[in-house]
Amino acid sequence: MDNEQTNIKDDSNELNTNKDGLIESLKKTMKEHKKMHEAYHEDKKIFKSLPKYDRKLLKGMMKAPFFKIMILWLINKGRVHGYEIMNQLQGDSLDGNKLKSANPSKIYPILHDLEKNGLIGGTWEYQGKRKIKYYEITNEGKDTLYRIKNIYPRHVNKLLEEFIKDMFFKEDE
Repeated sequence: MDNEQTNIKDDSNELNTNKDGLIESLKKTMKEHKKMHEAYHEDKKIFKSLPKYDRKLLKGMMKAPFFKIMILWLINKGRVHGYEIMNQLQGDSLDGNKLKSANPSKIYPILHDLEKNGLIGGTWEYQGKRKIKYYEITNEGKDTLYRIKNIYPRHVNKLLEEFIKDMFFKEDE
């Protein structure tokens, strides 16, 4: 009986230690989330202050041919269904409008094309009474992403590469 009480006491101390660690982890996560949320709202203010044509140019970037590759890349990150993909692509748009390219009439034809070409596979599952199709990347899809990733640095127009680095990855001096 004494051994059982000791084990229970030891477990209780371990639970309290884990609980304290979990609370600290949650506090840290909440602080990080708050910083990201504040940065998002600051970016949104900046975006809204831009001239109309500048906003149009920025929105147009997601209509580029990279959209299909981005969807394949998202599926590569983990098993997902079409609605989740739309939500990820729409994200928190700075202008408050949803990304026009991330709607069912654009997303599902891309998913069907990727599936038809063997880059992703879909399985239907019930979620409650609803039937939902989950997509996963195939080995061929992974190979495709690998090839694109490795071809890009060697064969892309050097001007385009310089543009991307300068516009999106270079800090202002």
